[in-house]
Amino acid sequence: MTDRAASDLDPADLDAVAVLGAGTMGAGIAHVLARKGLRVLLCEVDSGALNRGLKTIRNNLQRQAARDPGLEVEETMGRIRGVLNREDLAECGFAIEAATERLEIKQQIFRDLDRILGPAAILASNTSSISITGLACQTGRPGKVIGMHFFNPVPVMALVEIVRGLATEAETYDKTRALAVRLGKTPVAVNDAPGFVSNRVLMPLLNEAMYAVMEGVATAEAVDEVFRLGMAHPMGPLALADLIGLDVCLDIMRVLEEGFGSAKFHPCPLLIRMVDAGWLGRKTGRGFYRYPG
Repeated sequence: MTDRAASDLDPADLDAVAVLGAGTMGAGIAHVLARKGLRVLLCEVDSGALNRGLKTIRNNLQRQAARDPGLEVEETMGRIRGVLNREDLAECGFAIEAATERLEIKQQIFRDLDRILGPAAILASNTSSISITGLACQTGRPGKVIGMHFFNPVPVMALVEIVRGLATEAETYDKTRALAVRLGKTPVAVNDAPGFVSNRVLMPLLNEAMYAVMEGVATAEAVDEVFRLGMAHPMGPLALADLIGLDVCLDIMRVLEEGFGSAKFHPCPLLIRMVDAGWLGRKTGRGFYRYPG
């Protein structure tokens, strides 16, 4: 621990935040934290993934700097330190888990954070569907566990769902909300349920659009055009699924199906086949659309 005890750290004036996972979401979260003057410890399991995440952050900052000459890319990057050992996160009073949407992986991370971080530290998850109450049960501090669900792309999207588990304390919620506000985000409070609000509503929409393609009702392009032109969506549901990642969509649909026990959340067979084929959307160059490079 540093000289400053974790119990003294308030996210309203927090100095260091741990981000676990340097993928699309973790890199985006680290990006906005650093831009707001916070020191970030970005933790990954291997150097390749960590370096890719740091490169993504730098590239996105450079694009922003082209529009905002006041943005200091090197100064912002200097606030982010990449680490491969979770033990290095001990000084942090706030942690945001942004690992892949797999229950067993998140459970292990929360067990590790509970052991490593000071007893007053808040443990937040960026999960888009998994139970916050269930993750809190992996720790000895369920009152200090909360959901902090950012949206992709994190540097652009304003919404953060603040998800209270069954045991989440009011102080934990208040501090997490304060951090979201400091980041320039709009926090919306929701309670713990499969998919929360956003993905409980969104994922069945995306899933049904996939059924329309699978059943030959229309092409992916036609389905998306209906939503763009007829419903004023900035992006069609299938292009959005590609952006999110089809593997992530499948993981969330399975959480919803198990959590609600309802056939209406059964993943579209076409989605399952595409994930099995490795067609995961933008990140692999192929999903419902093809992407250059």
